[in-house]
Amino acid sequence: MKGTMSDVKLEECREHIRSQLDNVVDFWLKYSHDTVDGGFFTCLGRDGSVYDKLKYVWLQGRQVWMYCRLYRTMDRFHKPEILEAAKAGGEFLRKFARVSRASGEWKCAFCLTSDGKAVKVQRTLFSECFYIMAMDELSRVTGDKDMQLEAEQMMEQLIHWVRVDSSGLGRPQLPGDVPTNSMAVPMMLLCLVQQLTEGQGQDVVQKYKELEQWCVQQILHHVQRAGTAILENVSVEGTELPGCSGRLQNPGHALEAGWFLLQYSAERGDEKIQETAISKFMELPYQCGWDKKHGGLFYFLDVDGHCPTQLEWSMKLWWPHCEALIAFLMAYSQTKKPELLERFFEVYDYTFTHFPDAQSGEWFGYLTQEGKVALDFIGGPFKGKIIRLVNLPRSPSA
Repeated sequence: MKGTMSDVKLEECREHIRSQLDNVVDFWLKYSHDTVDGGFFTCLGRDGSVYDKLKYVWLQGRQVWMYCRLYRTMDRFHKPEILEAAKAGGEFLRKFARVSRASGEWKCAFCLTSDGKAVKVQRTLFSECFYIMAMDELSRVTGDKDMQLEAEQMMEQLIHWVRVDSSGLGRPQLPGDVPTNSMAVPMMLLCLVQQLTEGQGQDVVQKYKELEQWCVQQILHHVQRAGTAILENVSVEGTELPGCSGRLQNPGHALEAGWFLLQYSAERGDEKIQETAISKFMELPYQCGWDKKHGGLFYFLDVDGHCPTQLEWSMKLWWPHCEALIAFLMAYSQTKKPELLERFFEVYDYTFTHFPDAQSGEWFGYLTQEGKVALDFIGGPFKGKIIRLVNLPRSPSA
């Protein structure tokens, strides 16, 4: 009987998520497209109004990726208007996102004016990451080999910045700045390897094999305190750092890294990595990160219980909950352990009773600790579409 009840609830979850995804896509198709200058507006209010015309490259890349992934993998989204929107977004990115350097390297802007002029460049590699994801996915639906080549060339530059010489990022080497292994970097590189090698031949897989293994090892270095905590920042040697930065925990990032590791373990048949992904990168951040009083996942925590210095530490954000949904459903799909399904249901119940906005059909992104809407815009400089719903594995049989 219990299995039957789980089957029924999983199917209800699947249908509700399907409906939510349809609503989200409809919202962005209707309101975000700039038919004059190209690309997408991402600063959108609940009524779809554009309150800032700056175009953020992270979100331009994500929207191109989302349209392409939907078009390529889901029959109901295999529509010409979605493909055309993806192509238009990709053209805007190719034309304006890359900023040339005197060194000959390309750096992607963080944000652009409505007509494509660069406004700001960050000293990180995440704009480039989302550029790669967009170009690779777009090349798959258009067959454009030049886009694929651009994605691979940008990937080579990222690898150089991370593993050889980071000066191209524009960050000066200051005497008091301790080199740090931030989990976001190997995590995103692992994500890109999985993107670039998906469905490709052994030559492509072998090309990135060593990098993929390096990323996995770098992520595993974040298991600290004798296996009892996942820390966001560690030394390049894999040891704990002093101070607030060294004690920082980001439950959403840990859960995201967990399902990246699960994908790796499934492709390699590596049961040890699978067990580590679930026990360390899912169970630990869930146990420490779940707000037992109000529900939901905290944004940041201090491993020693101090108040984190990030002012928004206690807020509940949309994206960690999406990562948790994917992580626990994927873990359950691979192991059939009922406690993982219960975790999924708990996260699902909180997520879908707090974030969706009935008025717009999209989601709020930022809640107070108590679960009330803190910021009522639908899109902003960092909050775009809830693209992680695209990544949710199909509900497995209980």
